[in-house]
Amino acid sequence: MDNTFSRAFSRNFLGNAPEWYKVAILVFLLINPLVFLFVSPFVAGWLLVIEFIFTLSMALKCYPLLPGGLLALEAVLIGMTTPEQVSHEIAANLEVLLLLIFMVAGIYFMKQLLLFVFTKLLLNIRSKTALSLAFCIASAFLSAFLDALTVIAVVISVAIGFYGIYHRVASGVMEGDTNLSDDSQLRNVGRRAILEQFRAFLRSLMMHAGVGTALGGVMTMVGEPQNLIIAKNAGWNFGEFLIRMAPITLPVFICGVMTCYLVERFHVFGYGTRLPKRVRQVLRDYDRKETAQRTRQERIRLIVQAAVGIWLIVALAFHLAEVGLIGLSVIILTTSFCGVTDEHAIGKAFQESLPFTALLTVFFSVVAVIIDQQLFSPIIRFVLQASPDNQLTLFYLFNGLLSAISDNVFVGTVYIHEAKSAMEAGIVSLQQYEMLAVAINTGTNLPSVATPNGQAAFLFLLTSALAPLIRLSYGRMVWMALPYTIVLTLTGLLCVEFLLHPVTDLFYQWNWLSAPVG
Repeated sequence: MDNTFSRAFSRNFLGNAPEWYKVAILVFLLINPLVFLFVSPFVAGWLLVIEFIFTLSMALKCYPLLPGGLLALEAVLIGMTTPEQVSHEIAANLEVLLLLIFMVAGIYFMKQLLLFVFTKLLLNIRSKTALSLAFCIASAFLSAFLDALTVIAVVISVAIGFYGIYHRVASGVMEGDTNLSDDSQLRNVGRRAILEQFRAFLRSLMMHAGVGTALGGVMTMVGEPQNLIIAKNAGWNFGEFLIRMAPITLPVFICGVMTCYLVERFHVFGYGTRLPKRVRQVLRDYDRKETAQRTRQERIRLIVQAAVGIWLIVALAFHLAEVGLIGLSVIILTTSFCGVTDEHAIGKAFQESLPFTALLTVFFSVVAVIIDQQLFSPIIRFVLQASPDNQLTLFYLFNGLLSAISDNVFVGTVYIHEAKSAMEAGIVSLQQYEMLAVAINTGTNLPSVATPNGQAAFLFLLTSALAPLIRLSYGRMVWMALPYTIVLTLTGLLCVEFLLHPVTDLFYQWNWLSAPVG
C-alpha cells in the first residue's frame, strides 16, 4: 500500500520530469529551512538563488514556474521575505506584467499580417543570403516594436506550414491529418534527400530570425521584458531608451547583420543551405492557390492589421500611454475591426503570455528575497570599488555570463535593483547609474544568445513542435549561435568600453538627451 501510494505521488510530483530532477527539488525544499534556521539567512538566500537559477537552466526538463514557484513559496513561509515585500515588487513592476499580458495578446491578433509578410519574403527572394538577411532584419525590426516571443512564434508557424505542405506532397498523403514526423511514406531516396536539404534550410532561417529578435529586442524598452524594468527604474521613456542604447545597439546590429552575411556566404556553422527548387515550386503553387481564394473580407483584415501596426509604432514612439495599455488598445482595435467577437477566440490570445507572466511574478518573489537578505551587496560593493569605466565592463560581463546560463529577465531585474540602490545610497552618481543601466541592458540581451536558456525566444523555438521536425537540438542551436555569440558579445563589450561615454556626451551636447542633475 505504501509503495503504491509513494509511486503515485512520485508520478504526480512535477509530472514527466526526470526522477533525479524531482529528487533534487525535494532536497532543495528540505535543506533550505535547515540552512536558514541553523546556519545563516544570508547563506540560505544565496542557496535559494542558485537553486532558482538551476530550475531556469533545466527549463527543458520542467517549466521553471513549478519548481521555482515551490522554492519561492517556501522562502516566504520560512521568513526569507514577506508577502508585503513581494507585493511591493509586483506593484513596482506592474507595467511589465501588463506588457506581457496585453502586448503579446494584442500581437496575436496581428498574426495574419505577419504570416503574410514572412511568406512573401520566403517565396519572392531567391538568393539565400539575401533571404537570410531579410529574415534577420525583419525579425529585428518587429521585435523592437512588438514582442520577441510573438515574432518567433509567427516565424515558427510559417516554417511548420511550409514544412507540412512539402511533406504532404512528398509523401503523397494529401487528404486528412498527416504525421509530419513520420517519414516512412518517403520511400524515394531523392525525395528524402530534398527533405533533408529543406530541413537544413529551415534551421538556418529560424536561427537567423531568432538572433534577429535579440538584435532588435535590445534596442527598445518593449523589445524584452527586462528592458521595460530597466527603463522604469531609470525613468526613461521609449525615445530616450532608444537613444541611450544606440552607442552599443547600432554597432552591434551592423556587426550582427555582417555575421549573418558571412556565415551564409562561406557556408559555416550549419548555414548556407539553399531552398531546393522542387520545394520552392510546391510552395509557390500553394501560395498562388491561397491568394486566388483570399476573400475581400480577408484582404480588409490585412489592411486593418497593418493600420493597427502603424498605430502601435506611433503610440510607442511618442509614449502616448503605458505600454500595456497600448497593447490593450491593439486587442480592442484588431478584434473590433476583424470580426473576432467570441470570448473563447479572444482567450486563446492570452495562452502564450500568461505562463511567462506567472513565472515573472515568481522572479519578483526571488528578487524580494535578494533585497531583504542583501545578497548582492558584497558583489556590488566589489564591482563599485573599480573605476567608473571598469564598473561598466564588469556589469556587462557579469550580466552576460549569468544571462547565458539562467534567464536574462531575472538577471536584469536583480542587477538594476542593486545599481539603483547604490545610486540612492550615494555610492554612484546619477550619470554613472544611467551608464550602468545601459551596460546591464546590453549585457543581459547580447551574450545571452549563447544558449536557449538565456533568450526566451530561443527556448520557445527549441521547445516548439518545429524543432524535432527540422532536427534542431540543444547542441545544434548552441553551435549555430556560436558565431553570433562571439561577435555580439565582443562588439558590445568594445562599445561599452570605448563608445558609450563619448557618444552619450555628444548626445548631451546635441540636446538629444538631458544631462542628469546630481
